[in-house]
Amino acid sequence: MRDVKHISTYIDRPPGDVYEFASNPENLPRWAAGLASSEIKREGDSWVAEAPFGKVKIRFSGANRFGVMDHDVELESGLIVHNPMRVVPNGDGSEFIFTLLRQPGMSDEQFSEDASAVDKDLKTLKELLERNF
Repeated sequence: MRDVKHISTYIDRPPGDVYEFASNPENLPRWAAGLASSEIKREGDSWVAEAPFGKVKIRFSGANRFGVMDHDVELESGLIVHNPMRVVPNGDGSEFIFTLLRQPGMSDEQFSEDASAVDKDLKTLKELLERNF
């Protein structure tokens, strides 16, 4: 069993708006600097981007009405990291939730750094969506 951190932020926008923006891979460079630090390009059933830690392939769950935006990130080493991500209603707005799973061999410091990077990305997403991008 691995350690898990659920990182979330409230976004003052309806869930449909949040889902539409955040589930579009082409928007990742605008808010997910921890994953896509460059233009993202489609390659078959994957999206390819330069991340701070090298080239990655990203595969997203299919469009759905449940706010699920799970995605797998394949590192250059071939390691695949599963990333559960959701948007759910919260009052008049939305709660955006990212589940960070500690990877094997990851130190406490690395896990904390990953959590901080995700938190920063979610704050950027919140700012973008609340000012109507």
